[in-house]
Amino acid sequence: MPGSPIRRRVLAGAAALAAWARTGGPRMLALAASPGVVSVAAPAGAQLAAGAAPGSTPANGAGLTDFLTHGRPVRVGRIKLDLPVLAENGNSVPMTVSVDSPMTERDYVRVIHLVSERNPVRLMASFFLGPYSGQAQIVSRVRLAGSQRVFALAEMSDETLWIGSADVVVTLSACIDES
Repeated sequence: MPGSPIRRRVLAGAAALAAWARTGGPRMLALAASPGVVSVAAPAGAQLAAGAAPGSTPANGAGLTDFLTHGRPVRVGRIKLDLPVLAENGNSVPMTVSVDSPMTERDYVRVIHLVSERNPVRLMASFFLGPYSGQAQIVSRVRLAGSQRVFALAEMSDETLWIGSADVVVTLSACIDES
């Protein structure tokens, strides 16, 4: 359907993403799509301050997620991030993010961002959803550069922001240049 609201929304999102890339946003961009979900993994260029200790970020992600929230208030709750407490290898750590949302036309999750406390690039992935996604749940694997706290930040259709976090101990780190 050429004029459908969903198609217009997807095209608008693609145009915004292209504009972001032209302004020096990501150095690389990876897109993946499945019915109802568009996933973007893009380095935001936002680096963790040197000397920050793993797990030292507050539960609401203050300071770490500012590049996504732009000063808007963030509430803790409504989002659940499941990571193993102990990961033997940081190259492939299973994770599940779920958001308490009815996923209706009036109340749905727009985007879920995964933010790392210690990875060289904070923004690990962004998952764009909509009212036709069925449920607000993402199951995937991530790379982690050592033991850290990982955050999932959800933006709802009413523009509220919700955050959840999980701590993980990694015995063999990934994302590290050994040269």
